[in-house]
Amino acid sequence: MVTNLAANEEQSECEASSAAGLHASVRGEGEPVVLLHGLFGMGSNLGSLARALAPSFEVHQLDLPNHGRSPWQAHSSLDDLADSIAGYIKSEDLGPVTLVGHSLGGKVAMQLALTQPEAVSALVVADIAPVIYPSSHDAVFSALAAVELAKPRSRAEAGDIMGKLLKEPALIPFLSLSLRRNEEGVYVWRFNVRALRENYSAFREPPGGAPCNRPALFVYGLNSSYVDEAGKLAALGLFPAAQFAGIADTGHWLHAEKPVEFNAAVLGFLQHGGIAQRENQQ
Repeated sequence: MVTNLAANEEQSECEASSAAGLHASVRGEGEPVVLLHGLFGMGSNLGSLARALAPSFEVHQLDLPNHGRSPWQAHSSLDDLADSIAGYIKSEDLGPVTLVGHSLGGKVAMQLALTQPEAVSALVVADIAPVIYPSSHDAVFSALAAVELAKPRSRAEAGDIMGKLLKEPALIPFLSLSLRRNEEGVYVWRFNVRALRENYSAFREPPGGAPCNRPALFVYGLNSSYVDEAGKLAALGLFPAAQFAGIADTGHWLHAEKPVEFNAAVLGFLQHGGIAQRENQQ
């Protein structure tokens, strides 16, 4: 069951587009931690985690390309997305960072660590594994297209349209976060629906590259089907130092369904397994 997907979406006052073009919200001081949201999301989706980490770390919430307030691009493979994050890290002179990514953001974090390990000190991957996944978003794409065609003049109207096509009602407020009103008074999507649809098959592919020995935590919902034993084995093959943590009574949207437990797992890893290990190696 998906719950509370629209909760805790507060944005920091420190928001801007970086030199690399990506929209970012930055808060806190300390070692840099970069948060990467999932498909159809935006950086603010991980706002609860950002607030939990900010007392100890400098937290960067990014909108991935084709999402939120970041630029659009026609071609968008995992490598392309990883390059965009690497460009942000370089443009902000962050040095090696800890990456925390949920779903698609987790795949992007893995891809960056596997292909440009010098940019990554540690990573947390939330409810995704380095495997190929079956297509499962046809209904979502149909709902997005229906909203575009109808040109609604209120969020409620857009929600009613999506409600006729989506079996999970809680997806509606989540997707509605990415609606904006244009100059003509029509509600349109912030994300690039066409590019996301055309690149969807690339997002389903597993990340690839040379095995990476960076500290890694794979945290997942015990009610989710996204991380099984085969997924764990695949993760260990690419990240030999990987640790695993399952959160009970939650599914794929663990950061929204169980924010206290999820935040504690991430913070504990960063303080005792991730950043701490990197500092000990220096």
